[in-house]
Amino acid sequence: MNATDQITRLLKRASDGDRRAVETLFPLVYEQLRAMAHACFRSEPADHTWQPTALVHEAYLRLTQRERLNVRSRREFFAVAAQAMRRLLIDHARRRRRLKRHGGERLGTDVLDVLKADDTTALLWLDEGLEELEQVDAQAHQVVMLRYFAGLSVEQTAEVLDVSPATVKRNWVFAKAWLARRLAGAEP
Repeated sequence: MNATDQITRLLKRASDGDRRAVETLFPLVYEQLRAMAHACFRSEPADHTWQPTALVHEAYLRLTQRERLNVRSRREFFAVAAQAMRRLLIDHARRRRRLKRHGGERLGTDVLDVLKADDTTALLWLDEGLEELEQVDAQAHQVVMLRYFAGLSVEQTAEVLDVSPATVKRNWVFAKAWLARRLAGAEP
């Protein structure tokens, strides 16, 4: 049985409440989760108080603390993991912002290409924009989550979402333009 099939089988068992499947799953998905976490930290400041390993463990704990892991496919699992990592970094940014007690300005137009996660206000604006984008176009939202936050290539994103690379590229261009308009204060 290949790793993909094994992960899918374990996810199904975990979603049925099998705690041993959750424990067995972690080593199989760890490297991919770690790569996703590294991608999240590419734009974080060097002195960030978290490290990718801590983010992986915290995200996995958050995903598996429930009685059941409510995902049944590899695709869904990695999308939910990317979302959990994003939420953790957003929560961390909010805590830092409260500590610093300062505001900020709206983002420029090419937000995903220039966003620096150490700009707490920018990260919070991006979070709000992503929540709205999810309501407008769920697939474009997933593309952003996998490409920007998980650091996947176009081809890897296409594989996870089970779509063509051309579809991923279209969604990526749309999402960047939509977020830029939203974050610049214009109606998308």
